[in-house]
Amino acid sequence: MKIHEELPTQHEDALIAFLHKVIKFAVKILAILMVIVIFWGVADVVYVLYHNLVEDPYMLLNISDIFKTFAAFLAVLIAIEIYQNIVLYLRTDVLPIKLVIATALMAIARKVIIIDFKDLSANYIFATAAVVLALGITYYLISKEEER
Repeated sequence: MKIHEELPTQHEDALIAFLHKVIKFAVKILAILMVIVIFWGVADVVYVLYHNLVEDPYMLLNISDIFKTFAAFLAVLIAIEIYQNIVLYLRTDVLPIKLVIATALMAIARKVIIIDFKDLSANYIFATAAVVLALGITYYLISKEEER
């Protein structure tokens, strides 16, 4: 894999070289913070699941509880995808378009799973469907291009 050329630490201008190092350091801090968010999210999933199982009726989840649990799981998975985007950004000069689209698809899928249709307008639902369709087509086209 190639090293990032967008932020070269070797630059003719010392200030620019320093600023590129600062930006790379900031991205590394974002990666650390994302790992903390991921662990916090896992703890939240455990807490939500435990909390729902110990409430009356015991050891039973209603459909609302299941959707909340799914939403919490997907939020953690989205955080992991974002972490992967950050790491890929640090390691290569390849723009991770497919991973970004996959992350967006997962985020919109999370929204669709937890959506409460009775409180939304038809326009909102159609717009969400359009986003899902556009992202799905984009992901498919990128995958087809990679196969070539």
